[in-house]
Amino acid sequence: MWAALFSINSIIAMAAWLLLAFAPRKPLTHSAILYLGVAVLCLVYLVSFVLVRGGFADPGLPPGVAMTAVDFTTIEGVRTIFASDGGVVIGWTHYLAFDLFTGMWIARDADAKGFSRLVQLPFLFFTFLLGPIGLLGWLIVREKRARATGRG
Repeated sequence: MWAALFSINSIIAMAAWLLLAFAPRKPLTHSAILYLGVAVLCLVYLVSFVLVRGGFADPGLPPGVAMTAVDFTTIEGVRTIFASDGGVVIGWTHYLAFDLFTGMWIARDADAKGFSRLVQLPFLFFTFLLGPIGLLGWLIVREKRARATGRG
């Protein structure tokens, strides 16, 4: 189950990223990425999290590790959740949703500031692969134009 969900989530995210990078940026495209990409991933995250934390789905923890040992306030607790297939899928879905949302923001911000698609693509690519590194790069590049237009 977890392997299939991992694959489905990855396909959803990849399709949305391809739309973001190469499709014309029209309201319908943005809506598809936001609702059929980001929102669906957020919903999958929510349902998976509730099912695992509520004990309704087997998280796939290693033998001898109880779900009650999961604690998001300690490194050991976080390590426990990522030691399970369910935890990895939940974590991966979290990354996919937030990175895609960030990519959407970068693309819309770049369009609004007049950056060409060719300039945007490397930042979208790095955000897709390395999340915060792509975002940091974009924040640096956009700064001069953002100040010149008076829009943060």
